[in-house]
Amino acid sequence: MEEFYFYTEGLTVGYQGVPLIKNIEIRLKKGEILTLIGPNGAGKTTILKSIIRQLAPLGGMVHLDGKEIQGLSGKELSKKLSVVLTERVRPELMTCEDVVATGRYPYTGKFGVLSEEDRRIVRESMELVHIEELVDRDFARTSDGQKQRVMLARAICQEPDLIVLDEPTSFLDIRYKLEFLSILQGMSRSRHLSVIMSLHELELAERISDKVVCVKGDKVDRFGTPGEVFTPGYIAGLYEMTAGSYDEKTGNLELEPVKKEPEVFVIAGNGTGASVFRRLQREGTPFAAGILWENDLDCPPAKALASEVVLERAFCRIGPEKVERAKALIDGCKRVICTLDLEETGEWKEELREIAGYAGKNGKLERQYD
Repeated sequence: MEEFYFYTEGLTVGYQGVPLIKNIEIRLKKGEILTLIGPNGAGKTTILKSIIRQLAPLGGMVHLDGKEIQGLSGKELSKKLSVVLTERVRPELMTCEDVVATGRYPYTGKFGVLSEEDRRIVRESMELVHIEELVDRDFARTSDGQKQRVMLARAICQEPDLIVLDEPTSFLDIRYKLEFLSILQGMSRSRHLSVIMSLHELELAERISDKVVCVKGDKVDRFGTPGEVFTPGYIAGLYEMTAGSYDEKTGNLELEPVKKEPEVFVIAGNGTGASVFRRLQREGTPFAAGILWENDLDCPPAKALASEVVLERAFCRIGPEKVERAKALIDGCKRVICTLDLEETGEWKEELREIAGYAGKNGKLERQYD
């Protein structure tokens, strides 16, 4: 296990002596990002609290930098590990800079006096998460998103080797979600900071993580790289999805399709049809789509939302049987929407022009999008 900066052996966690999740085996190298995913109430926060010693494990061991974590003193642990949890902190009469500066207390001695070096690190930490303008702001008067970034600056200010975060993006808008995770990713690369966190945003977890832990029932159901975890159909089973769909290849999350005979046929491709598919779904209008190649950007949302999709194999010329099936579907539909510019020349569009022309002759080619 020497190559792993952090790992668990047979870890069992729970409350009041009652096991919740058993035999947790996690391994993390220095500079890697590990994300816990799973349904609400699965126990992700319980695992994190047991790692940081907020809860005592019911069995097994947690190792950090070659030492059993329970054997480290509070000061030793605070120099190696920092924490950002979802619980709201409510410090009285403290500026944001004051809150960030508390991250230096493992280094300041019992009187907590900050040196010039400590103050420099505080300022750098605030700059790193882009909260310089909040230096003198009363922490209690900041937004939830600003508070989250202040707490991240505090954790960074602690200069840890490992940072543990529980749903760190919960109160952030999309701009700050990406900025927040980019900061973590940058620090993992430049400073070899190891990160353990829980996330609800699966598409972000898949993109940022080196390793993913899937928590389900009383066990870790899967542990591995995103490629090993996000396999077709797995996420629907992990979350016991009963409506809609999740496409592991693209990260597309779609609502439930309208399951009726199609009333509209959509000629699409190159990602031009997705917004039309979703609009029709919102309107409650069943539709068919095609002719799409299996590797087309429109294929995942079409397969998730359409009553039927006419598909052709990737890199193949559209076959006559596909054209005939598209025409048969057009016969049964009230209208046809084309999202492609079929005026452009190109052999690959010949069959699509044919079915669009067929729809036009039947008075159904209602609208065309550029």
